[in-house]
Amino acid sequence: MAADSGEKDAPGAPASAPSAVRPPWSSVSIVVPVYNEADNVEPLAAELDALRPALPGLEVVFVDDGSTDATWARLDACRARYDGFRPIRRGRNRGQSAAMLAGLRQAKGDVLVVLDGDRQNDPRDIPRLVAALEGCDAVCGYRARRKDSCSRRLASRLGNRVRNWVTHDGVRDTGCSLKAFRRECAADLPPFNGMHRFMPAYFKLNGRIVVELPVSHRERTRGVSKYTNLGRLPRTAFDLLGFVWYRKRYLAGL
Repeated sequence: MAADSGEKDAPGAPASAPSAVRPPWSSVSIVVPVYNEADNVEPLAAELDALRPALPGLEVVFVDDGSTDATWARLDACRARYDGFRPIRRGRNRGQSAAMLAGLRQAKGDVLVVLDGDRQNDPRDIPRLVAALEGCDAVCGYRARRKDSCSRRLASRLGNRVRNWVTHDGVRDTGCSLKAFRRECAADLPPFNGMHRFMPAYFKLNGRIVVELPVSHRERTRGVSKYTNLGRLPRTAFDLLGFVWYRKRYLAGL
């Protein structure tokens, strides 16, 4: 599905036909954690499959984190439809970090890409992020023009400032889930609930070179968000304290 017409001239808007990513990457794995996204998984799977000419050796790993709707049935139907499509089903909901880590552990690619399953990320940005890895270890997308409510944008801006003040990772939009990184970077991510909110900070703690690129952002047109600003605040604060504890106890260079 094409990006919104209003994004056509936005910084980071994807080209209509992304050019192929060449070696040194022989394979790319895209990991998508999902929970109750029955209306989104099939169209997203089709968008990701369309990237095969640009991403040789593409593998797509959807992780169903204990959905209670028709998400798994629709993922299972995609298995026979697309080459390199591997859905994983988890028996109970354990959260985005757990689902993401489960997918990363089973992914086989030299390059790993993560994104949300709500289709607000535009898959056509992925080849550009992967290509940028030739000069760094990880590439984090930031939403050039967000298609969210004003309250959500303000809460995100405040949250990013507080997080950056504590973590010093220098990343402007950690809430953008679209990220690409070398396979070895996956070992930097601890099995902590809430880890996905601090991925760039964990990468930098391990001496990785992290860069940012602007990416498109689309309105959610199907399904419902799994969080609210107030509902997420206590958990985010707790996770931030967890990162501070981890950083103080971390033994670098081992």
